[in-house]
Amino acid sequence: MKKIASIFILIFISTVSLSAQVYFEEDEKDSTTFRDRLYFGGNLSLNLGFGGGSTFIDVSPLAGYMINERLSVGLGATYLYVSREFILLPSNDRFRVSNSVYGGRTFLRHSILDNYFLHTEFETLNTKVLANDANGDTTREWVPGFFIGGGTFQPVFSRGGINISILYNLLHDEIRSPYGSAWVVRGGVTF
Repeated sequence: MKKIASIFILIFISTVSLSAQVYFEEDEKDSTTFRDRLYFGGNLSLNLGFGGGSTFIDVSPLAGYMINERLSVGLGATYLYVSREFILLPSNDRFRVSNSVYGGRTFLRHSILDNYFLHTEFETLNTKVLANDANGDTTREWVPGFFIGGGTFQPVFSRGGINISILYNLLHDEIRSPYGSAWVVRGGVTF
């Protein structure tokens, strides 16, 4: 009887220990926290009157959120100082408009290769524009911009790096836009 009881106890203990070694696969959840997905940075552009007599200074902070490894969305603020020369026709009188421009933007960025990305952005800026008269008067207006393009990102810091992007403004207006061209080149950093 002791022998049967010992065999029964041995089988019971073996069964319990074997069942304890069964592994249950749990769904792997992304352990990246909301805070880890956030990034901050900005752009800085300077053109101090070389070539065409225009001065352009851009300071644009941004905050982004990584939806996944390849896709991010974000918001940004924009401040520009622009000084441009205009010519009134038919008199050919020249005058300069200096202007503080401010506004906001939203963007979407998708990585296509390790260090290259596609970028789209909607921006609206409050700027001085020429009034529709022959006096050279100005008025303030909100001017939209819709940019498409791409760029490159070079990791430098533990979480961020530097980037350069080339964008084309599909809504560029030669008279109203604070940018001198539909093409915009930006350089920036993220942390």
